[in-house]
Amino acid sequence: MSDIFSTELITLGTAAGPAIRGKENGMASAVVVGDQFYMIDFGLGCVRSAHEAGLRGQDFKAGFITHLHSDHVAELPGFLMWNWGAPVDGFDHPISIYGPGRDDGHPDGQQLSGTEGLVSHTLEAFSYDLRIRETDEARPVMSELIRPVEIAVPESGMAEPRAPFTVYEDDRVKISAALVDHPPVNPAFAFRVDTAAGSITFSGDTAESDALIRLAQDTDILVHEAVNLDFFAAKGFSEAFMNHQRQSHTTAAGAGRVATASNAKHLVLSHLAGVATAAEWAAGARSTYTGTVDVATSGQRFALVPEPSYAGV
Repeated sequence: MSDIFSTELITLGTAAGPAIRGKENGMASAVVVGDQFYMIDFGLGCVRSAHEAGLRGQDFKAGFITHLHSDHVAELPGFLMWNWGAPVDGFDHPISIYGPGRDDGHPDGQQLSGTEGLVSHTLEAFSYDLRIRETDEARPVMSELIRPVEIAVPESGMAEPRAPFTVYEDDRVKISAALVDHPPVNPAFAFRVDTAAGSITFSGDTAESDALIRLAQDTDILVHEAVNLDFFAAKGFSEAFMNHQRQSHTTAAGAGRVATASNAKHLVLSHLAGVATAAEWAAGARSTYTGTVDVATSGQRFALVPEPSYAGV
């Protein structure tokens, strides 16, 4: 990565789900490096949001899924089909989609789909439409272009089983992952994107995580989830639901603690669960973090400004 391409984060969607509690799109982000982009998650509304941001499939390089909750993958089928082939300035080159494999710890894990199943069942479910368009509109055969890659989880017997590890690398980016804490979902990943201009780290859905802190060390931008527990408590949600939120998610103050511990230069709150004002979300993070805080909205852009020290990356 010797060339310094312009690098920009676009928060295509910032709402947790699957409930709809406001106007924001569901969870999805794009990292644009020069004239190529990489997707992190494919939540509700990402197809239109990406198009409105000027992103076209012909420039789509690879996709990454943090975990297989529906609010992170629901629009993957639509994203592929709305960004495929010459009629829509779509991709006609191979695309890899990286994500979790099957959950071996679940009692029915071997019968439940991982990323390979998610992609293969999508292609099967839309096979009629795909075949018609391949023949009637001369589009490329999608099944020959889409390559699902289930991320191999480091062996549990390793000395540091939750240490960051490389998932993907090309001439513009290096993408690393770490296992984070989002019970009962397993595996669940955080991702870090390093470019010659700097780094962007995505928490995925997680409780406060030492593995994430390590992955995000000195990152330029930390995109971290946040939950408003008071909102759900005031609405009378069940104790089981509240317990899940406490064990599997992070408050805004917790996100601030992670940003402080990782020495992140900029904290962007996203995947906002529950309802609060932007000022309330930010105040929670600023109670534990003194750096720059933004409460992201759909379609917001954050540019990385390279420092001289990155020139030799």
